Amino acid sequence: MIPITPLLILYLIFFIAGIAVDLILSKINVDHLGKHGHRVPEPFKGYIDEDRLSKISEYTVDNEKFDILTSSVSSLCFLAVIICGCLPWFNQWVEGLNFGVIVSGMIFFAVVALAQTLFSLPFNYHKTFVIEQRYGFNTSTRKIWLVDILKGLVVGSIIGCILLLAVLVLVERGGRLWWLWAWSVFFSFQLLLLVIYPTVIAPWFNKFVPLEDENLETKVKEIMKKGGLSVEGVFKMDAGKRSRHTNAYFTGLGKTKRIVLFDTLLASHSHEEILAILAHEIGHWKKRHVVKNVVIIGMFSLLVFYLASILMRWRYLYVAFAFDHTVSYVGLFLFGVFWEAVSQFLGPIGNLLSRRFEREADSFAAGLLKKTTDLISALKRMARDNLSNLCPHPVYAWFYYSHPPLLERIEYLDRMR
Repeated sequence: MIPITPLLILYLIFFIAGIAVDLILSKINVDHLGKHGHRVPEPFKGYIDEDRLSKISEYTVDNEKFDILTSSVSSLCFLAVIICGCLPWFNQWVEGLNFGVIVSGMIFFAVVALAQTLFSLPFNYHKTFVIEQRYGFNTSTRKIWLVDILKGLVVGSIIGCILLLAVLVLVERGGRLWWLWAWSVFFSFQLLLLVIYPTVIAPWFNKFVPLEDENLETKVKEIMKKGGLSVEGVFKMDAGKRSRHTNAYFTGLGKTKRIVLFDTLLASHSHEEILAILAHEIGHWKKRHVVKNVVIIGMFSLLVFYLASILMRWRYLYVAFAFDHTVSYVGLFLFGVFWEAVSQFLGPIGNLLSRRFEREADSFAAGLLKKTTDLISALKRMARDNLSNLCPHPVYAWFYYSHPPLLERIEYLDRMR
């Protein structure tokens, strides 16, 4: 076991507080559902019956309990690795290979990332083939599940290796301002991923085809023209190959921007509801939410890189975690460990902004369509199809939700009538 130091105690406070917050908020959310989730809310009558509501409650509770179990077990196991001194020992072994700082750093991070991936596999499997299967959502086979994981490892390894190699080289050879050059590489790579994701990365996992319904396609072109949005296209994604969940999203940047509709959404929603969802996605672009998010992420990541450059020079950071000397890749890792424990409490700020963007997109859709009934209907149908929790605890929703709770969102749209 590593020695207890004041900095380690501070880390443990943030770490344990994060677990405690998850547990407490999860409990109050489940308790809130038990008190208020037995009656169909007035706006959902006609869409959701008592049996469906009961299934929603069961699905919400099962997911909540499993997510808490997953995060708690993984967090406690990681804490055990930190406390028992495995990482300093592992680093001594890596340094003993005598490959140099940059290659040693690549090996160090690769082994840690692989261990985390392997650790998460049983939980991922249970989520897909037990919980999702139990509630009729899973349509994936074990072969598809395994192939997706392998593809994810390949893509993640390529992206991770490029970024990590660039950062490690700049740390070693970029001088005192390495953090600024590293941030420039990181931010540029983020922009590149936004551009190439729709046409290069996403098609490796799913099949994207233009809309096959000519009548719907005509309506889509009309609303796109009315909204003043020019995109690469509106595509149908074969989401039903893996799950019955329904969704839609806006992706890409510049000439690669596109709107993607799940095939499950197209199969379960009317044309008017689909157009309302499209109007909402158009709203995200017209309100420049993608650009605003890019700017915010860029500014925030610049601050993070600057803080990393300061703490990585602080020898006490290494001593606190039982490393007997400073080395750049270990400092980068330890900063990440500390930052992860602290940044959980910054999440509500990002979610607050995200919920504001969602309301702005809803307002745009209402103005574009000159009505709110179709978007309200689409939201109700998606809630029913996805077994969405209709009455989350307000504090839980404030802390975790990137979208406004459904009842709040529908009431907001109702007021716009």
